[in-house]
Amino acid sequence: MTAKDGHPVDIAIIGGGLVGASLGSALAALIEHQGLSVAVIEAAPLLDQAATTWQPSFDARASAIAEGSARHFAAMGLWEAMDEEATPIRQIHISEQGRFGATRLRHDELGVEALGHVIPNAWMGRVLHRRLAELPLEWHCPARVESIEPMGGGHRLGLSDGSRLEAGLTVLAEGGRSGLKERLGIESRESPYGQVAVIASVATSQPHDGLAWERFTSQGPMALLPLKGQAMELIWTHVAGQETRRMALSDGDFLAELQAAFGDRVGRFRRVGTRYAYPLSLITAREFVRPGLAVLGNSAHSLHPVAGQGFNLALRGVMDLVAAIEAGQARGESPGDMTVLEDFEARRRPDRRNVIRFSDGLIRLFGIDNVLLSRARAAGLVGLNLAGPLRRSLARRAMGLER
Repeated sequence: MTAKDGHPVDIAIIGGGLVGASLGSALAALIEHQGLSVAVIEAAPLLDQAATTWQPSFDARASAIAEGSARHFAAMGLWEAMDEEATPIRQIHISEQGRFGATRLRHDELGVEALGHVIPNAWMGRVLHRRLAELPLEWHCPARVESIEPMGGGHRLGLSDGSRLEAGLTVLAEGGRSGLKERLGIESRESPYGQVAVIASVATSQPHDGLAWERFTSQGPMALLPLKGQAMELIWTHVAGQETRRMALSDGDFLAELQAAFGDRVGRFRRVGTRYAYPLSLITAREFVRPGLAVLGNSAHSLHPVAGQGFNLALRGVMDLVAAIEAGQARGESPGDMTVLEDFEARRRPDRRNVIRFSDGLIRLFGIDNVLLSRARAAGLVGLNLAGPLRRSLARRAMGLER
């Protein structure tokens, strides 16, 4: 269904990617049972929902989904489908290169089936878009927001497909790429890490048995996450500028240098897929809500990928926004009312602050090259391995089971 010019909607979600599609799916009960009107605006063409077969790509990007996020997807009725292509993380091994000391986390000591799951992004998108296709949503795809203007009771949106929407609540969930935040005067704090992440899928000679590795090196952290079969998702951090040479290496030379850097803990690296390079910064919006406006996902915050918290933090934001809207509906308030959005921000603030401090502090702590501090870090890893209750508490927070 296409909106008419000036057509009013309760919520306009700008961005139909993983975060925007998760929000649309989480709003399903309000859409189906309370008549909430929702429009989704997405610049990229939709996935082909008519395709009946799934053909996974070795080059596909994947995301680590915390156990808490899996439970959120289950509450949306989506986890059974998500789990079809999910690889469980049964153990996590954390260490520092060249130093004694490591900590290990196991799913059984925390009483869960998995510490998390690794799922191809394309599969998550397919599952989410399939759910959205079942809902009476207004789809504008492909379409971009060409103008956005505050008005009484929300925002007026002008779209590239010629439509105009009057949204009571506009949600920015397009990853911050469109420049809409800047057009609205929402500034961001940016703190570059001086690092670039090289991300690729790699095949190994040994089964990973659901073991994820996180290793801190002088160049920056690196992680290997289990995928289906004998494949793993590599996140290899480099000092900015030093990734250029590795990106230009042949596959064989790249694998040889990866082997030298990581060792033989997963056997031999036998294959590497397409390599992607991403400059890394901690980016945080200075505003998350305004009357009739909420900011979610990478539009709100962008974290270092090795901590594995970015999408999980965003999904908790989705669920908190829906909870605030539901509470507002019970009080007779509209989704864009400031009381609803202040409730949402109050729910988000502690979680967002704690996750950003933890992930940013972790990256910066292990980035300091100091002999005494390195010894203290090693002792800390050993101590964390011995201190069961503390380790379990930190793990449950990282899994999204506690805040």
